[in-house]
Amino acid sequence: MSVSDAPAAAEQVAVRVLGGPTTLIGYGGLRFLTDPTFDGPGEYPLGGGRSLTKTAPCAVDPAELDPVDAVLLSHDQHPDNLDTSGRALLAGVPLVLTTRSAAARLGGATRGLAPWDAVELPRPDGGSVTVTATPAQHGPEGCEPVTGEVVGFVLTAVGLPTVHVSGDNASLDVVREIADRVGPVDTAVLFAGAARTALFDGALLTVDGTRAAEAAAILGARRVVPAHCDSWAHFSETRDDVVAAFTAAGIADRLQLD
Repeated sequence: MSVSDAPAAAEQVAVRVLGGPTTLIGYGGLRFLTDPTFDGPGEYPLGGGRSLTKTAPCAVDPAELDPVDAVLLSHDQHPDNLDTSGRALLAGVPLVLTTRSAAARLGGATRGLAPWDAVELPRPDGGSVTVTATPAQHGPEGCEPVTGEVVGFVLTAVGLPTVHVSGDNASLDVVREIADRVGPVDTAVLFAGAARTALFDGALLTVDGTRAAEAAAILGARRVVPAHCDSWAHFSETRDDVVAAFTAAGIADRLQLD
């Protein structure tokens, strides 16, 4: 489905950003939650004497959420993508789709996917939603031994627009691979924020605003929902920087900011 003929996607795909990488996506009658992080502000250890600093709370309490059908977990090894409250929430979710290594660590209702593995989920009104894992590169080329496995996701269903959730990705080559395999997407939930730490001499661990705008163009996305660009001190850009980059690229009208 091309961007130009996408049918009223906002009515068919509801996306709400809850804070950090945590979004709630309504698609095909199913409710998907990405990277659940509900803990309060504070220091969160990474091991090896390193930590990440959370600066703002999530917009909702997990107890206030209606039942979730599946969690799309890009990775489990960093507390800004899965924290203590998020781990507790997983126990009550029927299905968690994530990396193979995360599934081995988490157990329970998790299912590990390699890039381009797919799962069919039944829709309440009949038919199914296909969830396909996509590659993601959480840093510069060759970062995986340090940052670990990460995946993104694509949601497809007959009669519905295509949705892509990037996960923590810094590579436009990865975005091009996804576009080549999937074709244009209607809605892209892009984890932005230009995350940087002492790793790799401060190289990008997620896209910055400029790369997010380039990713939107590569994907042919009609609607872009920026996520994971707030609430953590290691983000070097805010949502305002994303808006500025999309404005400079002449595609600010693609952004969903509420």
